[in-house]
Amino acid sequence: QVRLVESGGGLVQPGGSLRLSCADSRSIFRPFTMAWYRQAPGKERELVANITSEGSTNYADFVKGRFTISRDSAKNTLFLQMNSLKPEDTAVYYCNALKTWGQGTQVTVSL
Repeated sequence: QVRLVESGGGLVQPGGSLRLSCADSRSIFRPFTMAWYRQAPGKERELVANITSEGSTNYADFVKGRFTISRDSAKNTLFLQMNSLKPEDTAVYYCNALKTWGQGTQVTVSL
């Protein structure tokens, strides 16, 4: 079974940092663009950032300058480094490649 497994979410204070990871359990997605999405309560799922197999990146305006997407192809892992977190970043964060989604990891930014 093809799986993407996220980890690294949690509770953090405003201004803090978290690093999310997404493991590609069967090394299926190495040639493809991978992405992070998020979904806050009552809102639609939205793109946070994506990265091509060559390493080209694209970010939503609301995270530019704060978040960094990267991938380690040798380890089949996708990352999202999140700095200067704000309460409005609170959401479930999902890893995506093609039509495959991870189970999501909760990020909560609060005092």
